[in-house]
Amino acid sequence: MTTQTQTRLKPAVVLLVEDDPDDQQLTRRALDNDLVKIDLRVVEDGESALDYLFQRADFSDAESAPMPDLIFLDLNLPKISGREILNQVKRDDRLRNIPVVVLTTSDQDTDILQSYDLGCNSFVTKPVDLDKFIGAIRELQTYWLTLVTLPPNG
Repeated sequence: MTTQTQTRLKPAVVLLVEDDPDDQQLTRRALDNDLVKIDLRVVEDGESALDYLFQRADFSDAESAPMPDLIFLDLNLPKISGREILNQVKRDDRLRNIPVVVLTTSDQDTDILQSYDLGCNSFVTKPVDLDKFIGAIRELQTYWLTLVTLPPNG
């Protein structure tokens, strides 16, 4: 059995870095389908995101904070911005291969360019319409967790 096949047998760990409870709930709803088994982990601010990714503070136990296969990252977060998280993730040897999808309300050219300059793998502007938001998350799930071959995590 290949590593790719073994990886698909276990739930994909998705880290959602999002401070808006409504967007958290919509993302949960969108990912709760039969496409891929998801182990969704949610943190609400930039400091918690870095603690999770670097396995420190409340996230020092690798079993309770497994390395994500995919990160959905909002840019505008309390404490530490999504831009700084992206910068630190892509500069760290252990984390840089984890795909990061910037999922934000911004459609500003400066945010798009800066996110790609910092190493994001995709930049998606959150649709305002609820059904379109759920559809966008499901399309991202299909692309990143069924179509693309991801590097092994951990």
